[in-house]
Amino acid sequence: MKILFIAAIGLCAATLAVSTEKANQERTYVFHHENVLGTLLELKFMASTLEQAEQAEQAALRQIDSDASILSTYNPNSEVSQWLRTSGVAVPVSAELFEVLNLFDQWRDRTGGALDAAAEAVVQVWKKAAVAQRMPTSVELAAAVAMVKQTHWKLDAVARTATHLSNSPIRLNSFAKSYIVSHANDSAMASDGITAAVVNIGGDLVVRGRWTETVDVADPRSDTETSVPASRIVVSGMAVATSGSYRRGVEINGQHYSHIVDPRSGQSNGQSVDHVISATVVAENAVDAGALATTFSVLKPEESQRLAASLKGVEYMLIAQNGQRTQSSGWKALERPLMVQATQAASTTMSTTTGAWPTGFELVVNLELATIEGQRTRRPYVAIWIEDKDKFPVKTMALWVQKPRWIADLKAWYHDDHLRNMAEGNDLTASFTSATRTPGKYSLKWDGKDNAGKLVKAGKYTVCLEVAREHGTYQVIRQEMDFSGTARQVPLNGNVEVASASLEYRRISH
Repeated sequence: MKILFIAAIGLCAATLAVSTEKANQERTYVFHHENVLGTLLELKFMASTLEQAEQAEQAALRQIDSDASILSTYNPNSEVSQWLRTSGVAVPVSAELFEVLNLFDQWRDRTGGALDAAAEAVVQVWKKAAVAQRMPTSVELAAAVAMVKQTHWKLDAVARTATHLSNSPIRLNSFAKSYIVSHANDSAMASDGITAAVVNIGGDLVVRGRWTETVDVADPRSDTETSVPASRIVVSGMAVATSGSYRRGVEINGQHYSHIVDPRSGQSNGQSVDHVISATVVAENAVDAGALATTFSVLKPEESQRLAASLKGVEYMLIAQNGQRTQSSGWKALERPLMVQATQAASTTMSTTTGAWPTGFELVVNLELATIEGQRTRRPYVAIWIEDKDKFPVKTMALWVQKPRWIADLKAWYHDDHLRNMAEGNDLTASFTSATRTPGKYSLKWDGKDNAGKLVKAGKYTVCLEVAREHGTYQVIRQEMDFSGTARQVPLNGNVEVASASLEYRRISH
């Protein structure tokens, strides 16, 4: 018996050792895609091999395509689009469409009509008025609100049918994306060898498995890829969604009006200094996060507080146009320090030094990646950095890669020891949550600080932009600029991978 007992202990120890060794071999694999559901897609997996990660990637993409073929009101051939062309007829529908329609009914009741799939009727009134550069009339808005208040459908749970009843335009925008993100994450996690997955579509993300994810919340008033985030949080086993008025909408006589409207009144979010311009929600359920983020962009902060208090496990941060923040009681527990105060203080002191980077100036790099029509491809690898007059790299502005190692395909960046050493130890894989953004277009800001957070001297530098597609083309753009306090704009010649690019050395706007 003693021998058997010792053997059993040995077997357990060996099993534990193998398990530990396997866990130690796991790596983070990251994939980026442009123009998925009209926005950006980031996939992140913990797996032992690249093959396992790529299988999970394909599983997630298949699930996204499947759900989009059901729920996309932008696709005239989707199931929901075909169903919307019916009227007064009980139509058998898929489980997914039935579930989403039922969820919209629930959230319409729960929010007192602040979230409604028929809000599109109001949005169309604002778009039409914007074309004519005039404000919508009260008659137009009243007619749209009346359309919203109709009963849009009737559901039969036993027969799983949906009867389309109203004549209002319908968009399943509010949380359908979060619903799809959740499904895609489930499909990825079901793939062999995947122990954790993060799926992020346009700023709405789900984190599942043995993983804690760092998530930067975009600052709605300083919205470039390299801007200091409004908040940095860590989440595990949760969903995060952000909605906001700062990216999409219409302009009438120089005034921005959001695409987010109050379907109860017809008013656009954006007509007072204290309205919410960004709402970020953390919840266990992705639909809850997406629905609440949209709703909180419509309600007043005190109304959002009451609604959140009626739900379990919901944390949020609201940012108003005047900068005021409203946070749930548990938000601080999710936050991590940004570690930017010391650097900002140093820059204030150094900016008065003779020959230092001119006070109040910044460089903005605008970049639009080329799209490949009719093909789904991963985003190309991109490196953007600044070199001084001696060709010494002082700042890496961006490094976008797909795999858990420095990509040798970025030849100029990869083969410079100084560039690689400066990036070592930096977190290049943090997720980003923001209002939904269009794919392919990026703006990056440089405030004149090197990688150590110290201001560089005024003078001539070279902006380097390197783009490489895996198993594809390779492009490098270099442009010298004088950063001595005279604002200027420089357009850059595009190429196969870069549709357009420009550099703007400017005064910082406040």
